[in-house]
Amino acid sequence: MYTILAVEDDGDILELIEYTLEKDGYDVIGCLDTLKVEQILDEENINLILMDRNLPNMEGSLFVESIRKKGYTQPVIYLTAKDSDDDIVEGFKRGADDYITKPFNLDVLRARVKAVLKRTIGEMDVIKARDIIYKANVKKFYINDEMIDLTPLEHDLLLELIKNQDLLLSRDSLLESVWGDNSETKQKTVNVAIKRLKGKIDPTGEKDYIKSIRSEGYMFSTLQTN
Repeated sequence: MYTILAVEDDGDILELIEYTLEKDGYDVIGCLDTLKVEQILDEENINLILMDRNLPNMEGSLFVESIRKKGYTQPVIYLTAKDSDDDIVEGFKRGADDYITKPFNLDVLRARVKAVLKRTIGEMDVIKARDIIYKANVKKFYINDEMIDLTPLEHDLLLELIKNQDLLLSRDSLLESVWGDNSETKQKTVNVAIKRLKGKIDPTGEKDYIKSIRSEGYMFSTLQTN
C-alpha cells in the first residue's frame, strides 16, 4: 500500500482528496499546514506528497524547495490555484514532479497520482524505515550511519520487507519475489534467512524490526513494541 501525504489548508478539499484516494486503496495522511510535515516524513513511509501552494505558515513550493535541500526525495504534485504559466514553471523549478491547477477533476487527480507513483516509486534514492536507511545508488543499508554488512540474498530480503512495511508477506510470496520461486527452495530456507538477517540488523532483539506471524509469514513493522 502506498502512503500519500496531502497538505491542503481547505478542510473540505482535504477531506475530498482523502476520500477519493482512499477509495483507490491508498493510505492518506492529511495536513492543514506544513508545520508537522517533516516530522511525518521522518516517522512514516511517505511515497508521494500532494502540496497546496497557498498555505498559512509557508508558501508550499518554498517549503518543498527547503525540504529538498535537506535530502527529502519524495515525489511532489502541486495541487493549487496558482495557475499562470509563470506559477507552473516556478513550481517545477521548486521540486514539482507534476502540477495540477484548481479547480481540478478527481479522475485527473487519480490518474496523475497513479502515473507519478509508477514513474518514481522505483527511482527514490533513499528509503527510510524507522532508523534504517537504504541508499539505492550504492545498494546499501545503514543504521545510525553505520553500514550493515549483508549478503546479496539478505539485501534482497530486507529490501522486499521494507518496501512492504506493515504488510504480512507469506513465505511463498517471499520465495517468489526474493528466491525467484525456485522449486528446490523450501519454506524452511526462508526461516533460516530471516533469522540470520535479524541477527545482523537487530542482534539484541530490542528493536523488533521483523515480526514473525505464526504459520503465516513475516512483516517489517514500523512500530517498535519492545
